[in-house]
Amino acid sequence: MLVSSFRKITVSNLIFAGCLSAATLCVNPQGSGGCMKSIGAAVNAAKSGDTVAVAAGTYSESVTIGKPLSLIGADPAKTIIEATGLPNGINVDGLNNSNLAGVFISGFTVQNAKFEGIVVTNASAVTISGNIVTGNNKGLTFGAQGPSCPGAPSWETAEDFDCGEAVHFSGVDHSSVINNTIQGNAGGILLTDETGATHDNLVTGNIVTNNPSDCGITLASHPPAPGASSTDSYGVYSNFIVANQSTQNGLKGEGAGVGLFAPSPGTKTYSNLVVNNTLTGNNLPGIAVHGHAPNQVLDGHVFIGNTISGNGPDTDDAATPGTAGIMFFSVSPVVGTVIAQNTFSNQDIAVTWSAPGEGKVLRNSLGGKAGVYNLGPGTVSAEDNWWGCGTDPTSNIAFLAGCSVIRGMVTATTWLTTAPK
Repeated sequence: MLVSSFRKITVSNLIFAGCLSAATLCVNPQGSGGCMKSIGAAVNAAKSGDTVAVAAGTYSESVTIGKPLSLIGADPAKTIIEATGLPNGINVDGLNNSNLAGVFISGFTVQNAKFEGIVVTNASAVTISGNIVTGNNKGLTFGAQGPSCPGAPSWETAEDFDCGEAVHFSGVDHSSVINNTIQGNAGGILLTDETGATHDNLVTGNIVTNNPSDCGITLASHPPAPGASSTDSYGVYSNFIVANQSTQNGLKGEGAGVGLFAPSPGTKTYSNLVVNNTLTGNNLPGIAVHGHAPNQVLDGHVFIGNTISGNGPDTDDAATPGTAGIMFFSVSPVVGTVIAQNTFSNQDIAVTWSAPGEGKVLRNSLGGKAGVYNLGPGTVSAEDNWWGCGTDPTSNIAFLAGCSVIRGMVTATTWLTTAPK
């Protein structure tokens, strides 16, 4: 099922990227040669399916897109959307343009916006590819009551900590964030659900580094926007976080390599796949899953094949007794969590579990003296892992040899006798 959905996403994006070329409008800083001087003016003049080709230069504007089109810069290092003092660099606005689908954006540096560098709301089949997104979230302030984001749109219901981050999807499905460089923002890539369910999206090949206040990649269910017909969260689910590099995030705040959160009652972040990512040197664990109140849904996540090293401890009510590779914390019962074939190193604890329900920790290469640590009322099945030596992780031999061992209610009746290749 996961493979089928993944193929569907990638094929749909290629179709839209290849077909939206009915006419080409050009933009350059001089407005010469029959081209427009403003990206926004060209976007407004374009018809559905057109391409807007932007020459190298600096464009001081905020670009709003409300129709299917391709927006392509000449060179991401030299084609700059300078959004100083403006809310966003690029706004793909499906909130005010119903059924928006088929937008392709590539080849830009998007920088210095007050809130998001690139924000996409209530849209399908949107591709954000090959951009540099840097220095955004300038509106984030820190006061006596903690971080806040004055002036942010009212639909953003729970984002005072991050001002929407560099790239933000809300109410978005079957869309992609591919091969972007995202650095120096308050936070990196954010998937939320204030305006609608966010599902079946692909985040892959991105380098997300040195975003100081928050996570590199965040999947967070939030309360619905004001005026929503339902008081229940729409959900953030069935998204694919694949082969990204997320490192050195949250070092001045609280940021994991990948964070999956359901922060308030009724919020739902579930059935997401995090696979083959490199998650290193972040302030919180490499992967942090948090549910802090009753009546939340955090079921069915799969974390597989990730390289996780040198991340920090978790904090507050999810605090870990040392640095942690993966932390799963939930007040509500959870089912269906699988942590498999990951490689951990330079962590005090590889996997920390604190939730009612069972977690499965299978065929990992575990680093740290405590390979698997259960702090909560649930159970952990930790079969067929490499514990650093080919012996029973509950034995004195393993402990004395300095191998990874078990703490708390963890079962491990079988184990690997050689390190996985």
